Formats: sequence, C-alpha cells, structure tokens
Amino acid sequence: MFSSGYMLLAGAIMLISMFVSSKLKSKFAHYSKLQLRNGMSGAEIAEKMLSDHGIRDVKVVSTAGMLTDHYNPANKTVNLSEGVYNQRNAAAAAVAAHEVGHAVQHAKGYKWLQMRSKMVPLVSIASKFSQWVIFGGIALMASQGAGLGQNILIVGLIMFAMGTLFSFITLPVEYDASNRALVWLKNKNMVSQEEYAGAQDALKWAARTYVVAALGSLATLLYFMKYLNRR
Repeated sequence: MFSSGYMLLAGAIMLISMFVSSKLKSKFAHYSKLQLRNGMSGAEIAEKMLSDHGIRDVKVVSTAGMLTDHYNPANKTVNLSEGVYNQRNAAAAAVAAHEVGHAVQHAKGYKWLQMRSKMVPLVSIASKFSQWVIFGGIALMASQGAGLGQNILIVGLIMFAMGTLFSFITLPVEYDASNRALVWLKNKNMVSQEEYAGAQDALKWAARTYVVAALGSLATLLYFMKYLNRR
C-alpha cells in the first residue's frame, strides 16, 4: 500500500509539474515573437535596470542553456541564458528584469532572500540524501519493526522538511522579484502596454512552477508523516 500510494502521489505531482512547465515554455515561445519597440536586448534591459537602482557592482553575463537564468548573490552576477541575453522581445525583457529584481533584493537586504541564502548550504545537502534516508528507514521498519528504522525515518523527514520550508521561503522571493521587475518596466516606460501584458503573463507562469514545487514537496512530506503515524 505504501508503494502504490507513493507512486500515485508522485505521478500526480509529476503530471501537474509537466503541465505547468509546458505552459511556461509555450508562453515564453509566444512572447519571444513579440519584439520590443525600444529595440533593447535582455542584457541591455538588465544593465539599465541595475543602473536605475544605483547598483554598480553587479555584472550581467551570458550563460548556456534555456531558462537557466538566475542571480548569483555569491559573485554578484545576473546570469542570462543565451536567448534572453541577446534577444529583444517581451519574454527576454521579463526574464532579465526579474533576475535583476533579485539583485535589487540583495542590495536592499530583502529579508526573505537573506533567509533563503543562509539555508542554501544546509538544504543542498539535506535534499540530496533525505529521500534515501526516508526509504532506508521505511525498509528497516518493514523488516525489523519499529526502533532504529523509525528513528532513521524521522531523521529523513526532518531533512525533507528543510527542503519543503526552503521551497515555501522561495515563493515570496520569486514573487517580489517579479513585482519589482514589472513596476520598473512600467514606470520607466520600457515596454508598451502589449509588451507589458506579455511580460506579466510570462512571469506569472514562471512563478507557478515554484508554487507547484512547494505544494508537491509539502504533499510528499505529509504523506510520509501520515505513513509514520500509521506505523
């Protein structure tokens, strides 16, 4: 029953995640065809937004891959995927401004970003091993009953809970970065009304990927906790 229940939950989460991811890719493909009237590339948008916020110590660089855009607070770089860095459309403008939104958060000491950054080292380790520890505890409980297996399962759940907490802390960080991006794009007249609507829609679907990840992690955690309680 554990196996079938877990596979059903994992399958449902995977399908929802695939749907949102597919929708995100289609949105970005659509708005990549909406060329910016100001003719600026994603890199130029990012540099302009950094300048307007008085941020001089952050570099805008190109990184390989698709939708690999991110802000690295360790070396203060706005990393834009090759398409976003070079292209001059609503999707590129949205992504570039969003990543600079994180740089603005960093410069202003945004508390949720600070909290997430402090958790990264611990969560990176916990997320790698939590499910192995959980399944190891369950296997021992199945073969030997309670005792050591139960304790190992509890340790695994604590590790998994760290990742779940991290995914929920990520939500305000991502939504705030998008809000900062959209406000700047609008207030500085960087995009037309149509381009703004496209950027807003694209960022909305990007944010939903984080929502699905957080809810999926929570559902999985609750499932294992319920399993432990029943045992």
